Amino acid sequence: MAGGGSSVGVPDYGGGVTFSVVVTSLMAASCGIIFGYDSGVSGGVTQMDSFLSKFFPDVIDGRKSAKVDAYCKYDNQWLTAFTSSLWIAGALSSLVASRVTRRVGRQAIMLIGGVLFLAGSVINAAAVNIAMLIVGRMLLGFGLGFTLQAAPVYLSETAPARWRGAFTSAYNAFVVVGILSATVTNYFTNRIPGWGWRVSLGLAAVPGAAVVLGAFFVSDTPISLVMRGQHEKARAALQRVRGGDADVDAEFKDIVRAVDVARQNDDGAFRRLFSKEYRHYLAIGVAIPVFYEFTGMIVISIFLPVLFRTVGFSSQRAILGSVINSMTNLASTLLSSVVMDRVGRRFLFVVGGLGMMLCEVAISWIMADHLGKHGGVTTAMPRSYATGVLVLICMCTFSFGLSWAPLRWVVPSEIYPVEVRSAGQALSISITLCISFVELQVFIALLCAMKYAVFVLYAAWLLAMTVFVVMFLPETKGVPLEAMQSVWARHWYWRRFVKVDARQHNEVNCL
Repeated sequence: MAGGGSSVGVPDYGGGVTFSVVVTSLMAASCGIIFGYDSGVSGGVTQMDSFLSKFFPDVIDGRKSAKVDAYCKYDNQWLTAFTSSLWIAGALSSLVASRVTRRVGRQAIMLIGGVLFLAGSVINAAAVNIAMLIVGRMLLGFGLGFTLQAAPVYLSETAPARWRGAFTSAYNAFVVVGILSATVTNYFTNRIPGWGWRVSLGLAAVPGAAVVLGAFFVSDTPISLVMRGQHEKARAALQRVRGGDADVDAEFKDIVRAVDVARQNDDGAFRRLFSKEYRHYLAIGVAIPVFYEFTGMIVISIFLPVLFRTVGFSSQRAILGSVINSMTNLASTLLSSVVMDRVGRRFLFVVGGLGMMLCEVAISWIMADHLGKHGGVTTAMPRSYATGVLVLICMCTFSFGLSWAPLRWVVPSEIYPVEVRSAGQALSISITLCISFVELQVFIALLCAMKYAVFVLYAAWLLAMTVFVVMFLPETKGVPLEAMQSVWARHWYWRRFVKVDARQHNEVNCL
């Protein structure tokens, strides 16, 4: 079978869902609130009249012009730079975070990220010019790069193997909670004349403070502690998260063995990722973030209020539409957390990809039909057309929240061996943030130039990535991180790149 079979035959260390692992994982996953809030808040703020009149008066003037193409009224590079600057800063800091994480651990990285979020949110709330806006967003981006690099790995290294998908996908659930919080905040602050946008941007300090405080009350992951030579603390941390009655000997020995292998190859982790021995890790680790970006959902979710204004919604209705869409995203994300460790990663990838593809084709058809019937693009859509776009975007978001949104964090955090895990995670995050920066910077211009065809482009990518998943993604459901190599060794294509030792060879032959 193309996908690579089930997880039968790999070791099961046991251990249940303890209070300690829940609290620890919640703290790590709460970093996602900051990511979600800062992603969601910018889209609503960039269409607020109070914000635009202070920093981007040209957009206000262009929006009032009857001659301006409805799809081009928000085409301003400085306006999109306000949103996209966060992502390029995040891409740079995630590469630095990879090296720092190996030295100081996952916990310290999340603390650093929380402090940067606090600083960025204060500067944004107090901004008096575009330069302050950009500086504040870049500080938020630096914090984002640190927490994105550490939090998903923290979750995957702490959670029990049989429930790792649910725990790691909790990060995405918190991202969606952050987006929902941002859209609800924007809905109310949009009614405040003059300075409502300051409240929206400044409230990012609340989840930032929560992460800073939370980082002081949890221990680092057992793997990270072993990597820094703190074996006694590592064993105590493992016992705590697995439960006082759990026998952690076998799991701890495998962690130490994996870390010993990592130390033998301590230098050149990024270089090794590009060698033949690690080619399968690199291929999936690069493909997942690239395909994730070309679902089109990252720009749709961030610029959704602007998109709704484009098709004819008022400011309040545009933000209300974003709230409805965020609630849909949260419902599908929670559903994904429940079923992910039962049906597997590949099944959700395929179902979600096909669902998004059909919805985006339908959105492009509605937009094309409007252009054809009205003979121009200077008028907004009729209410029935705009409502259809809203419904289809919510359906597309449901498919996204069920599949690519949570799995984007789950799969890259669990596929890499420990010696290249931080480097691999950093590479995946940097790719994501770099492409996000480019997409966010050009999406409004693409919408202006391509109109409905931009959704046809995303649908074509969704078809390609779904075929890739069917052919090349192995199933990692329920497989302990230390035994992940056996999954690759069973895959019809990737097994040619895998070297297994005698113990792993016996495990594979027993399947």
